Amino acid sequence: MSVAEDTIARNRALQAEWYGEPLGERVRPLLGRLGMSQSGLAGVLGLSAPMLSQLMSGQRAKISNPAVLHRLMAVEDLVAGPGFDALTAAGIQARLEEIKAESAATTSGMRGAVSGRVPAGPVPAGPEGGAERAAAEPARLVQALLREVASAAEIEAAAGLVADRFPDLAEVLRVYGTGRTSEAEAHFARTVLKQTPGDRTVMPERSRLDSL
Repeated sequence: MSVAEDTIARNRALQAEWYGEPLGERVRPLLGRLGMSQSGLAGVLGLSAPMLSQLMSGQRAKISNPAVLHRLMAVEDLVAGPGFDALTAAGIQARLEEIKAESAATTSGMRGAVSGRVPAGPVPAGPEGGAERAAAEPARLVQALLREVASAAEIEAAAGLVADRFPDLAEVLRVYGTGRTSEAEAHFARTVLKQTPGDRTVMPERSRLDSL
C-alpha cells in the first residue's frame, strides 16, 4: 500500500469513528436523493467544492467547522423525513436555502436556550413548524459540539463511566453523541421544552441552574 493509500485508509477509519461511517458514504446518497452536484451541496454546507471532494475521498479526515457538520445533519434529516418525497423541487430548494443560512440564527438560538433567555409562556407552532424547529436547531448544535470534541467510542466510554451514578447524564451523552438526530430532537423537546408527543406548543420551564 502506498503512502497516499495508507493515508486515505486511515482517514476513512477516523471518519467512521467520528461520524459513524466514512463521509463519502454519508454524502453520496444525499446527492442522489437531492439531484445535486457535489459543488451544489458544498455551497449548502458552507464548504468549497474541492474541500468536500477531499473529505468524501478520504484525502482529508475531519470537518473542522462544527456549523458544517450541523448543516450536513440537517440535510440528512431533510432527505430522511417522511414528507421529503412529497416536496416539490422548489420546496426542496427553499429548505436547502434555510439550512445554508442556519449557522448564525441557530447559534444565537442555542445561546438563548442555554442561558435561560426564553420567552415566557407557550409559543404556538406556526405554519413554518416553529415548535419542531425550536427543538431541532439546538439539538443539532449539541450533537455537532459533542462530535467535534470526541469520537463515538470516546462518548460511549464516558457515558459508561457515569451511567451508574448519573444515568440522566449518560443518556444525554449517548443520545446526542452517538444517537440519531431525530432522537436528539425528541429528547431536547421532552427535557428542555417540556413537549410531549403530539404537543404543538413549546413550554420552557425553569432550568435547574436557575435555582442555584
